[in-house]
Amino acid sequence: MSIKKQILVLLLGSAYTIISAQEIIRKNPKQAGIYSAIIPGAGQAYTKKYWKIPIIYAGLITSAYYIKESNTSYQLYRNTYLDRNEGNNSDQFYGQYSNADLITLSNHYRRNREISILCLVGTYILNIVDASVSAHLFDYDIGDDLSLYIQPIYFSEGHAAGLSLYFNL
Repeated sequence: MSIKKQILVLLLGSAYTIISAQEIIRKNPKQAGIYSAIIPGAGQAYTKKYWKIPIIYAGLITSAYYIKESNTSYQLYRNTYLDRNEGNNSDQFYGQYSNADLITLSNHYRRNREISILCLVGTYILNIVDASVSAHLFDYDIGDDLSLYIQPIYFSEGHAAGLSLYFNL
């Protein structure tokens, strides 16, 4: 972690006046990404964005839950269909679901399982990217004196009018 002193200097005539001196703490984006890759949420703790950690774990836990539930249902309906094809019709769904229904249900839960896996991987990758971006923007100055001035301008030479925009950062 590197600390850099930033001094804001205002030029008044030929003399310099120090307005403020503050320490700026910089965070390493690569380090934040590695922390989040090893332990999800650790990069957010490194960049002091603690409120994001429960969101990350909610996404990961919810995705893992749906992977497990969808896989359990997929295995149940697939195994029931395979048992029926081998001649074993004494299952819990006999008379309730036809073979076509079992195929449809197993395909549905297989698709849900795959989507849940994609959500888990997406949440994990988003966690790493978020930590890296937060580290990049950690010392970004968001001052109160950010304003836009709009003034009309009249050009007498060409008899034209326009707008002048000034940003005060």
